[in-house]
Amino acid sequence: MKDTVALITRMIESGRPHQLITANPIMVMTAVEDQAYLQMMKQADLIVPDGAGVVWAANYVGNPVAERVTGFDLIHHLFEIGQSKGWKVYLVGASAEIIEAAALQIKERYPKLQLVGYRDGYFQADQDQEVIENIRAHQPDILLVGRSASGQEPWIAKYKEQLQVPVIMGVGGSFDVISGKLKRAPKLFQKLKLEWFYRLLQEPWRYKRMLVLPKFVMKVIREKENVQKP
Repeated sequence: MKDTVALITRMIESGRPHQLITANPIMVMTAVEDQAYLQMMKQADLIVPDGAGVVWAANYVGNPVAERVTGFDLIHHLFEIGQSKGWKVYLVGASAEIIEAAALQIKERYPKLQLVGYRDGYFQADQDQEVIENIRAHQPDILLVGRSASGQEPWIAKYKEQLQVPVIMGVGGSFDVISGKLKRAPKLFQKLKLEWFYRLLQEPWRYKRMLVLPKFVMKVIREKENVQKP
């Protein structure tokens, strides 16, 4: 986490646009099955191991990562540092009600952070340019995007150069938690690497997405076995 924050700080200071991906097993499996998604991930400027499954897989295949870097915790680290560095932040995602509630919570917890703008994530492709122009007009240093899993990262990749925001990161359902709509998993669930299960308890409709997890585990095991074959 410390190295990631330091790297993001340098990205912001550079002024050039960068895409950050907080990777989980669902994203990895999407990349396995979708060549365009794979290429998009390969072109990202930084990918951090958000999901516990990604950390396990890295360790299992013998290419371990130092630690898990969750997108939710990373956001709060950046907000904290942003207060002293004068960083400007813009939020895009969730419903109008949720993003407004999230913005209010952020302003209350980080009063010195420059939250320069926010809007919901329910806009169509023909509104993209309007959204981009509004973001650019506010000149944020950090843009956090919380949209659907299929549209979030590809949208960022498509418009990274147009947006010209130093750090653009997909944050999934983080706005739901920040707003207070959903609770973050208790420490015990986090320690046992069962945050995904706690999220499922709060949003049972997500079970279809979770069916990918066993496929991910089997894919990792098979890949390691194939590599080890003489």
